[in-house]
Amino acid sequence: MPSPNVQAPSPAAADNSAAYQRWQQGYGVIRHSEDTEARVQALARKLVADGLQPDTDTVYQKLAYLDRLTSAGLWLVVHMTYCNRVDISGAPLAAQDFKASPEGHTGGALNMVPAYAAYLALNNLTGQTRSWLMGQGHCVAAVDALNVLTGNLHPEQRARYLAPEGLSRLAADFYSYRQKPDGAMASPLGSHVNPHTAGGILEGGYLGFAELQYAHMPLPGESLVAFLSDGAAEEQRGSDWIPRWWRADDCGQVLPIMIANGRRIEQRTELGTREGLERFAELLEAHGFEPVRFDGKDPAAFVCTLLDMERTLAAHGDAASRGEASYPVRIPYGIAETTKGFGFYGAGQNSAHNLPLPGNPRLDTRARDLFNEHIQPLWVPPEELEWAVAALSEHRQQQRPLERDHPLALRNPREPQVPVLPYSQDKSSPMTAVDAFFRALTKSNPDLRPRVGNPDELASNRLTGVLKDLRHRVNDPESDDESIHGHIITALNEEAVVSACLGNKAGLNLVASYEAFCVKMLGAVRQELIFARHQKEVGRPARWLGFPIIATSHTWENGKNEQSHQDTTFCEAMLGEMSDVSRVLFPADYNSALAVLPSVFTERGRISCMVIPKRDRPCVFNANEAERLARHGALVVDEDTSAGEEPLLLIANGAYQLSEAIRACERLRETGTPFRLVYLQEPGRFRQPRDPLEAAACLTEFERERLFPHRMQRRVALTHMRPEVFRGHLHTLFPQPAHSRVLGYINRGGTLNEAGMLFANQCSWGHTLAAFADVMDKPPGEWLSSAELAAVEGRGDPSVITRGLP
Repeated sequence: MPSPNVQAPSPAAADNSAAYQRWQQGYGVIRHSEDTEARVQALARKLVADGLQPDTDTVYQKLAYLDRLTSAGLWLVVHMTYCNRVDISGAPLAAQDFKASPEGHTGGALNMVPAYAAYLALNNLTGQTRSWLMGQGHCVAAVDALNVLTGNLHPEQRARYLAPEGLSRLAADFYSYRQKPDGAMASPLGSHVNPHTAGGILEGGYLGFAELQYAHMPLPGESLVAFLSDGAAEEQRGSDWIPRWWRADDCGQVLPIMIANGRRIEQRTELGTREGLERFAELLEAHGFEPVRFDGKDPAAFVCTLLDMERTLAAHGDAASRGEASYPVRIPYGIAETTKGFGFYGAGQNSAHNLPLPGNPRLDTRARDLFNEHIQPLWVPPEELEWAVAALSEHRQQQRPLERDHPLALRNPREPQVPVLPYSQDKSSPMTAVDAFFRALTKSNPDLRPRVGNPDELASNRLTGVLKDLRHRVNDPESDDESIHGHIITALNEEAVVSACLGNKAGLNLVASYEAFCVKMLGAVRQELIFARHQKEVGRPARWLGFPIIATSHTWENGKNEQSHQDTTFCEAMLGEMSDVSRVLFPADYNSALAVLPSVFTERGRISCMVIPKRDRPCVFNANEAERLARHGALVVDEDTSAGEEPLLLIANGAYQLSEAIRACERLRETGTPFRLVYLQEPGRFRQPRDPLEAAACLTEFERERLFPHRMQRRVALTHMRPEVFRGHLHTLFPQPAHSRVLGYINRGGTLNEAGMLFANQCSWGHTLAAFADVMDKPPGEWLSSAELAAVEGRGDPSVITRGLP
């Protein structure tokens, strides 16, 4: 159906110029419906009326060139799947020109060609470089093919693919699996969107996350085209909440376009049926969208729809800003109806997803004949393609950046002003330090758009000041904690709330959740970390401001609930990522939290997992100690080496673990046993680095030796995490396994208090002393009474160990 904002011209007003007729004829497999013809005439007149194009014939000429660019893109995508060589003359290919093992997400990439080509043409027609995003990152061949054809490339791809035989090299590189000596990929190309993809900002390997992020990405004055997958529409809730979050005052234009090709990998989607598509359009309307269905096989239909959507949303936003409409305003949503793999053999079949031909053309004569037959209509003579590219580029004349350099691809917010807050020596919740710091940070930097991701509640997690200042974003406020223009994105969907912050790369972000439920964020977060790491590897590191994902109401203090609320997986998984992009921190008190926050929010391209208690904790560190701990990642908390013997080395990681370690040290001191207690706040800095980039985030062996001397061979660690994970990542801290023990979460829990959780997981102060006796081959009775020993060994009353603990 046509956009409701476009009036079809009357027959008397129909344009029959030669330029129009040339476009109207289509090209190759591209045909134009009567509906699209009417919309194109309206588009041409509007562009001329707005002074964006000199006359309607120029518009028609450019749209005719768009057909040819699209056809060339389809032609090149199929070559990337099947061929080692590209013949720009269009001659049939021989057996040796084909790959031994073809590979490629061919059908989806073919469907993306008219979409991305239209995006390029729209920018040219309006003289504005919009941003783009593709949720289905496996369709990257469409983007790479068109970028190469138009010269919209990063330097490494430009040098490789714009050289003689560049198109053949592009095809041969695609899924070549070749490696450099260090094991890295040899070609600047991948199976998904990556930092070599000009303008790429999201890998799109996890379907469904682009849908959750796009509303939070552009700033006012910017426009984002978000290409989405119909398969992802069936994945999860959250994408249908976009109207709940979009506000003209702090969001740019968002143009969601679903490529509705009706198939996933091996079966039809619900949207692959007419009834399913109609139900989806009804669902969109019910959730505040304005669906616009159009011909997804025709690039001109994309151009018309995108411009209509952009202008419609701008009008809706203006009306809301003037008070003439209320939020949520309707968000135009394009549905590009197409056939999986349109443009080549096998379209509409399951096989179109990957390899549409019935065999390998290198070995199968029939498959080779089918390739040559179906590729021929897509070929564009080189001279004609050159004219098309010239007509649809014009970046220099229009004084606009290449699409490679769209606004979202170059996010680089200014350095924030960091507030200086007083330290404390009072017993308090470390989360109140986060609350005070983020409030002051947002007030000091009002031009940096804030977003807070909150899946459930802020007040119970001690972020009451943040709630008061920034407020929940809602459509119909019920209290002072809510506002139509609030900056807190709250939904009981962890992926949706973390995506609000992942999308807000222009501003300041904070995510807070129960530790156990942070696990649901992992897919979205890991996708971001991988992309940021790859950006560093290609020499174009991400410049967005770092932010914390705070795991609070955590495992050790969430015993009031059942074991579903007691899970250390998130910090363990984050520790497994590369430390230069993924930081894992365990502030133990108010001061240690406050001291580390400035670096968390000023680092670039790095996400910090902060595991922080919400309950009041004693202040262990003074201001100087907290700042040293933030700088070095670990600190000697206490030691007594007066006896002259080899001291025992006790390592604590986590707030409650530190309290247990301090209590164990009191018993060691009472018995004259020498010891050193080190608090390990940032374990990733003490790992054996896995490559040079990670080494820059890790301490040297000399620095590790200063804190953990080799002469102290008998070691016991108490960790917030599972002990096997801690020991594995930090194996350099345990050079003699027989003389070391690691205590931590061993998957035991239930409805218990903090002391009960520690005891159940065998990492109380009593278990710590028993572990020391074990590594020293001594009887534990030297430090534990008979009743305490019986409790630790599972024969007595646990309360003799848990007594006096919170």
